[in-house]
Amino acid sequence: IAPAELDERRSRDEYVVLDIRPRKTYQRAHIDGSVNVPVYDDLKNGDEETLRQNLEKIPEHKTVVTVCKAGVTARKATNVLEEEGYEATTLAGGMRRWRGYENGTLGYRLRSLLGKLAP
Repeated sequence: IAPAELDERRSRDEYVVLDIRPRKTYQRAHIDGSVNVPVYDDLKNGDEETLRQNLEKIPEHKTVVTVCKAGVTARKATNVLEEEGYEATTLAGGMRRWRGYENGTLGYRLRSLLGKLAP
């Protein structure tokens, strides 16, 4: 999901944002209202069990949008959640792209424009 779409749907309370980055990183900057379950290092090292052990922290009645630094490890979290019966997706570009969206950077605007032009 793209940052702009997440922002719109988040305001309508359709999604819960699951930030998997380490707690200190999360505390420095995060998406307002997101839930932090710091399993980034575990998932990066192939350990999915830590996320499975923390499922009670993740609401089941909403689509879960996973977030990490750039989106790669968050995709692993999305896959685990889907295996566990959650409706889940990943924030495209992770926090890097979210910050670009929030700040309206030229790089973000160009990527968004190119994304709309590409078939």
